[in-house]
Amino acid sequence: MYRFSRAIYRELSAEIIEDNPGQPYLNHERVLRACEAAVERLATDRHYFAKPARTLFADIRTYFPISSQGRVWRIVERYLTFADEFLRTQPKSGFDMYGNPILCRASTRKGNQCQRAPLPHNGYCPSHQHLAETENFHDFDELAAA
Repeated sequence: MYRFSRAIYRELSAEIIEDNPGQPYLNHERVLRACEAAVERLATDRHYFAKPARTLFADIRTYFPISSQGRVWRIVERYLTFADEFLRTQPKSGFDMYGNPILCRASTRKGNQCQRAPLPHNGYCPSHQHLAETENFHDFDELAAA
């Protein structure tokens, strides 16, 4: 997965502004770490990471001049779209990218994560299927408000 974050960094590295002369590559490191964190979160927590490009752009935009902001946005959006498409094409084996078993997205009454295996179409186990239906109601509320 780091191929996507490194590709973002490689395309943007020439335009990063350095503020601190004592540590000449500090902002480069910050941009690279932000790119890696965004791609890792996309791989491990995709369902709760609704707008990864927007989040990453907000994290790194301060390290670029105003004249480069449009280009930075386009590069971030393009590569995170590629990463998302790549993750969607991966086979669903019941394990995440790090080999950990995928668990149900719901919480138990005690607040712990449900330990059952989820169904592939919505991420909830059979006991928590009713929670998937409530997500659709939130979408309907947004449409009704518009």
